[in-house]
Amino acid sequence: MSKPFIKILSGWSNPGGSTTAFINLCNMFNDNGIDCVFYGPHAWHMDKCRGLPLDQAGANPDDNVIFHFINVGNKYPVRKMVYSCHETDLRPVKDIVPLAIYNFIHYVSNFQKDWHDVDKPSVVIPNVLSDLKKKLYKDSSVAGVIGSIDSHKRPHLSIKRALEDGFKEVHLYGAVTEVDYFKNEVQPLLNDKVVWKEYTEDKQAMYDSLHSVYHSSKRETFNYIKAECEQTGTSYLGLDENDPNATYMDKKEILELWKEALEI
Repeated sequence: MSKPFIKILSGWSNPGGSTTAFINLCNMFNDNGIDCVFYGPHAWHMDKCRGLPLDQAGANPDDNVIFHFINVGNKYPVRKMVYSCHETDLRPVKDIVPLAIYNFIHYVSNFQKDWHDVDKPSVVIPNVLSDLKKKLYKDSSVAGVIGSIDSHKRPHLSIKRALEDGFKEVHLYGAVTEVDYFKNEVQPLLNDKVVWKEYTEDKQAMYDSLHSVYHSSKRETFNYIKAECEQTGTSYLGLDENDPNATYMDKKEILELWKEALEI
């Protein structure tokens, strides 16, 4: 068998949980001698891993291709086709046509697999976590709200919860992915004490600056934020509906699960 090659093709490569997941996955493969390239339509991912534009992906017989948030339509002339699902109602697996072209579906948690409930071979492999460390101090009086700014993540609820709990300063971190929601629900809450920090790539510094993180999304498939709070020793204040009880694993365990699933 020739040397395995993995391609990740996503319809979204701007800041977001799925993009972070694929950057980390791509780097993990390459760090362990498995060639991998992450192709996406936006340029944000390209300096963070082996990243290229989506239109340069091509297809070769030895490729193992992981697809995400993209309409394929036809079987590719490749070794394996996998659909990697990072959403629930935003992109139900049952609506992917034709589903039969994929060898299997990849889910990031058992909760997500159960939610989609489709009759298709699948694997559950958690996301690769970023390399974060316990913070050296915990004397911050600032609450954080982290994640994409849209009506699904509901950061306006997190801001209000933090203020109701007595925090005098709240920092909002995230890119706007729903402009009208931002204008109507979030922008009116911003002032000298509730500050939008936009998106930051320095996660360690972000968590180091926060006492607690509030999270109020309608639903989560993996919950990076909870995992990163555990990694850094930051107080996590989420709601029941944003905890899928996902399993967190180290890179070695995740690598072995992917190798088994792809038969490489």
